Amino acid sequence: MTLKTRAPRHPRPGPVPRLGRETAIRALDIAVSLAAMLALAPLMAALWLLVRSTSAGPGIFRQERVGRGMRRFRVLKLRTMYARQDDQIHRDYVAGLLRRERAAHGARGLLKLEADPRITRIGKWLRRTSLDELPQLFNVLRGEMSLVGPRPALPWEADMWPSVYPQYRRRFDVRPGMTGLWQVSGRSRLSVEEWLELDAEYVRRRCLGLDLRILARTLPAVFRGGAS
Repeated sequence: MTLKTRAPRHPRPGPVPRLGRETAIRALDIAVSLAAMLALAPLMAALWLLVRSTSAGPGIFRQERVGRGMRRFRVLKLRTMYARQDDQIHRDYVAGLLRRERAAHGARGLLKLEADPRITRIGKWLRRTSLDELPQLFNVLRGEMSLVGPRPALPWEADMWPSVYPQYRRRFDVRPGMTGLWQVSGRSRLSVEEWLELDAEYVRRRCLGLDLRILARTLPAVFRGGAS
């Protein structure tokens, strides 16, 4: 009697392990940030000189932000404000949004303060084109940020959220990003609640494929004026 043997079944490939996803995303961050820094070095130098020559103060602005695991780091940006400006006007604005006092601050409770008197003429253009964020490539290379991720939060913003949006603590499970769902979905036109919801959605769906899709959509979003 001949015994019939069943052909071995090949198991379906499972999801990429978390460690594998992290390694792939980090490899993308290093490769792209290093290549971009080399390619854009002349542009960043020219913009640094432009900032220095049009208003008093340093060309690079360093600001404390809250990153992965609630760790603090110094984010790098081209300076877009006049030197030695107090951020109390922005704190009061965001606090008002979080208390739902949106009617007192303009339509839809926009995240960005409109007609901010602290911003220089060159700074408005740098923000509109997102060129002020190019130095953050150094933050990505150092592992403090990622190319794609939640918006890097200010310490006082992170302190305000738990009382109003406690479910959004997961945004600190990953590195903050230079771009993300918040940018390609409207960025400065978003309310605080919309922005935080997109951050939480990104953390839930995070994978290399999603990062690549967001990166592909970032430049068109900037050209459409989706950036601040």
